[in-house]
Amino acid sequence: MVTLDLPSRERLEAVNDATLDDLPAFATVRSVSDPPEVDDVRASAVEAVDDIPAFETLPSGSSVAITAGSRGIHDMSAVLAAVVEELQTRDLDPFIMPAMGSHGGATADGQVQTLASLGVTEASMGCEVRSSMAVERVAEDPNGEPIYAAKDALEADAILLANRVKLHTDYRGPIESGLCKMAVVGLGKHRGAENMHNAAIARGFDEVIPERARILLDETDIVGGIAVVENDHERAAFIEGVPAEELPERETELLERSKELFPSLPVDQLDFLMVDELGKNISGTGMDTNVVGRVWFHNQPEVNSPEITRIYVRSVTPESHGNAIGIGLADYVNQSLVETINFEDMYVNITTSGEPERSKIPFVVPCDATALILAASMTGVPDLSEMRIGRITNTLEPGTMLASEPVLEELSGRDDVEIGDRRRLEFDADGTLVSAIEE
Repeated sequence: MVTLDLPSRERLEAVNDATLDDLPAFATVRSVSDPPEVDDVRASAVEAVDDIPAFETLPSGSSVAITAGSRGIHDMSAVLAAVVEELQTRDLDPFIMPAMGSHGGATADGQVQTLASLGVTEASMGCEVRSSMAVERVAEDPNGEPIYAAKDALEADAILLANRVKLHTDYRGPIESGLCKMAVVGLGKHRGAENMHNAAIARGFDEVIPERARILLDETDIVGGIAVVENDHERAAFIEGVPAEELPERETELLERSKELFPSLPVDQLDFLMVDELGKNISGTGMDTNVVGRVWFHNQPEVNSPEITRIYVRSVTPESHGNAIGIGLADYVNQSLVETINFEDMYVNITTSGEPERSKIPFVVPCDATALILAASMTGVPDLSEMRIGRITNTLEPGTMLASEPVLEELSGRDDVEIGDRRRLEFDADGTLVSAIEE
């Protein structure tokens, strides 16, 4: 627990003449779309297993290590459970292993707890969850840098990768976040993740991840992967089994599908964005950089859209256990968020990922009201009634936003959004915003 001695709300809010009464009316905006969605997740996961020929030739009783990551992927626990059950019906011996680099405090118990917070337990999966941080050096990259893989995976007869394929938060390339990254970072545990990120800072993720993935496919018993592509409603749009020999090329194609379905804010420009929560279960960077328009990673180009002048974050998710990585992407944060940070977990994670910018503590405010009033001095829009303000729950759900009147005027008449009734924001005596995003 961190104790901060900060200026009072009254002192900070006295820096300008803005008041909460100056705020315009707000309304809930919902993006309207009809994306593809898997009707039966379990059946699709079973079909995905059928797509991997290696499972037809594995001897009875063979052990299969199945990777499970730290992201809050809505349908992933159901996918994993279905895959486990299907492999067991084939007389194989599957087990779940945490594959999340340094997450969970880079400890075996911490990673089990992370999976449990996502609904992945021995009881829910119907198999053992085998967690260890032990790794072995299995190869070297072209520069002579070691490549690691988890001992638990190496001791299995087969390794099955499972992950969501989507845009990465750090870089652009033909292979971003997905099965190849799960092989390199997830299977690499803390040691492998740290080594890969350091190499990527020097040479680029777009070169290092595909390169190391291909080496691991050659040097380990990876038989393939279960790829999930989500739609903009956080539901599985596609579930597909990819044999190991097709993995890098097919993942490139799946990434293009994911880009078409990727969720975004209803508008491209805001003066002030309020984010209710960041967290490791939401994004590896706490907030998805593609949603907030800030990459802030060494040697990586910035994105051009959306353009957000100031970002304010209110809290960190319980599932993150105080790991507030990504806090540095914000301009303001609530004091209560900072006071709950687990600096050990965050610093281990940020050291492993290699970019300290994302762990810097921003301007700390005592409450929501103060953040909004100070925005009148720090956005170039001194009149709150004219400020383009948005509020979202997190970057997994950017399509539903509480928006101020200037934003609503822009969106009026568009057929790809629904706009609710206008209302005024309400705050309690401590300056905490009590109005819900959806009413």
